[in-house]
Amino acid sequence: MIHLPVVNPHLLRAVSLCACLTVALPLAQQSAAQSGGKRAMTFLDVQLMKQAGSPTLSPNGRWLLYTLSTMNWKDARRSTDIWVVATDRGAASARQLTFTADKNEGSPRWARDGSFFVFSSNRDTPNNASQQQLYVMRPDGGEARKITSVTDGVGQFAFTYDGRWLIYAAGKTDEQQLWMLPVTALESATPVQLTKHPTPVRSWQVARDGQTLFFVSPDTVDKDNKLRMEKKFDVRVRNEPLPAEHIWSIDLATKTTKRLTSDAAYSVRGFALSDDGKWLAFSGTKNDRYARNITEEGINADLYLVDVASAAIERLTNNVDIGESVPSFSPDGQWIAFSAANDFSYFRDAKVYLRRVADKGGQWKKLGMSYDGDVTVGWWSDDGKTIYFSDGVRATQQLMALDIANDKVTQITQEKAVTNVQYDEDAKLYLIAHSDPRHPPSAYVARSVDELRDKSKWTQVTNPNPQAADWLLGDAEEITWKSKDGKMVGGVLVKPADYQLGRRYPLIVAIHGGPAGADVLGFNGGYGSQIYAGAGYAVLMPNYRGSTNYGEAHKLGIVGDYFKKGYEDIITGVDHLIASGLVHPDSMGALGWSAGGHWSNWILVNTTRFKAISTGAGTSNWISMYAQSDVQRNRQNYLGGKLPYDDFEAYWKQSPLRYIKNAKTPTMIHVVDGDPRVPRPQSDELHMALKKLGVPTEYYVYPGMTHGIPDPRNQLLKSVSEMMWMDHWIRGKPKFQWKDVLKTLEEAEVRAGIASPATSSAR
Repeated sequence: MIHLPVVNPHLLRAVSLCACLTVALPLAQQSAAQSGGKRAMTFLDVQLMKQAGSPTLSPNGRWLLYTLSTMNWKDARRSTDIWVVATDRGAASARQLTFTADKNEGSPRWARDGSFFVFSSNRDTPNNASQQQLYVMRPDGGEARKITSVTDGVGQFAFTYDGRWLIYAAGKTDEQQLWMLPVTALESATPVQLTKHPTPVRSWQVARDGQTLFFVSPDTVDKDNKLRMEKKFDVRVRNEPLPAEHIWSIDLATKTTKRLTSDAAYSVRGFALSDDGKWLAFSGTKNDRYARNITEEGINADLYLVDVASAAIERLTNNVDIGESVPSFSPDGQWIAFSAANDFSYFRDAKVYLRRVADKGGQWKKLGMSYDGDVTVGWWSDDGKTIYFSDGVRATQQLMALDIANDKVTQITQEKAVTNVQYDEDAKLYLIAHSDPRHPPSAYVARSVDELRDKSKWTQVTNPNPQAADWLLGDAEEITWKSKDGKMVGGVLVKPADYQLGRRYPLIVAIHGGPAGADVLGFNGGYGSQIYAGAGYAVLMPNYRGSTNYGEAHKLGIVGDYFKKGYEDIITGVDHLIASGLVHPDSMGALGWSAGGHWSNWILVNTTRFKAISTGAGTSNWISMYAQSDVQRNRQNYLGGKLPYDDFEAYWKQSPLRYIKNAKTPTMIHVVDGDPRVPRPQSDELHMALKKLGVPTEYYVYPGMTHGIPDPRNQLLKSVSEMMWMDHWIRGKPKFQWKDVLKTLEEAEVRAGIASPATSSAR
């Protein structure tokens, strides 16, 4: 599923800060006329963008099913329908198959012969409940026909590879079992219960032989614990002990089950099957209440290999603080590979480890050492000689190929864009998700690796947001500059939409999170860069030290001294733009979320060059943050390697709060009330300090229990209020008022034809 940022129609004029400052001129009707009728993009435009997802190729490769999510802004709710498109004719041939306003259709699955598909929907569920039932439909249209009527709804479902059965999970979440329907009589047959396991069935996979299914299930169920929750004794126990989960197989014909894992030392968290059905590999987490059911569970796991016939288990890894990927088998089942940190050293770039499956206890061959980046296992070529994977390359995302025999990594795509590729081994087609600074995410297909190298040979199969062609967008490019220590640093620059050479413009420094991430040449990155560009701002998205995509040394450059190098990289990037004549030094703001909020707070206490700051989910005190957050290990690594209890000073000297008396810049603070990653108390500490020190501040706390703002109305509120904070302190424009977001409801009605502009403005 493709997700995009957010924006506001009332923030699109740029004015002079004072008579002596030269900034962008207003982007009003004159600007639109000069740009061929195009208009600046808004935060509401972003919320109203359609989202294409769940792309599913038919087995013969002729058709692609996908879902299209549409926003109802009046109710702030999305509904999803299913579309079909011919892969040879492209997006112009797309047809909508389901039409259920305010309901959701999803997860389309082709029958093995491609004559029909099954999907899940809540279309018949009253009161907008989310319980799903299954429906069958033909790709040439006609009415969808309901095939399940399960009291508590249907969960995961799949066809067997031999095409004979449709299998689905049903029942309450903590009681689900598996059921099956014959494909020849989906609408008339009585479902057959496949599993009658004493504990619920969790994740499951059907073997390609069509005869066996593998599933994960807990060893026990604590009935008293379940009952106390039902009776509202609903205290949340931190690191609550959980029963271990293990793998079982079931013969689809005889319904007999076989237990494959049982070691009490670990609990299964994910598994993969070889195509020939002879082998199963899984990731098992240490069965300890403080190692399981936590955000960092993956670094407490190791890998295991199971001979399905004998149920013999071989432990493949025995690492500490290292997260390995679930292993992947070559198409012929002869080889097994996984990715993990180089030399199994914490936080280093990932490399691929390869071995023959049958070589029990054999040495692993490490691949990808000549490549300065993450080498992972995406998919194998049909002949098993190449592993394909995606990786960030500077300000882009590309498809890479690892030649196994020669241990050589080659870049396949060369797009100045975000490009992600998947391979469908049945359809023999490559499905591409692609976006660039002028084109929102869309899907394409290619028919060979050679075609992947040349975008002109791709066939576009989705175009969910053609209206983007009517938006006035700023030019985006990757730029580089020299940091204070001489290292070259990169990032993305978005120029004002009305850019004129020789003019100086106000600047927004939009700082990405992570920090192990990167800003790339996608569509409208940097917290809505194109909306700022449409309002006459330049936007810099720096890939400061600590970011990915620029090599391992760049990523590790902040370890032991979190802020110093990254801050220097950001500030020298700003100086570079001022020296180039693009940016006015007295008209700058900085903003960011998560790690971007951390750096915004550091900027706050280290310089007064910025006129405004907006910080979201940022740390202020690393000592208190360590225990408050759901992540500890990587913070310990960044801050010197020791626990805070062994070196409080190391954590305190890197805390913005220590230097808070340096703060002078007006600062807006945003946080989600129940944020588990950067908890609200970090923002409480910052706000209290700024308030007591007399620094202009506003503090917005959003409802939710997530690290990002979960609901669309508040996503838009954050974006609009944040931009108006910048406009006020940089340009002297009016402060944010609630009517600035309430007006979007009226505008949405006008766009939908529910109200006329005159009626709307008269309210």
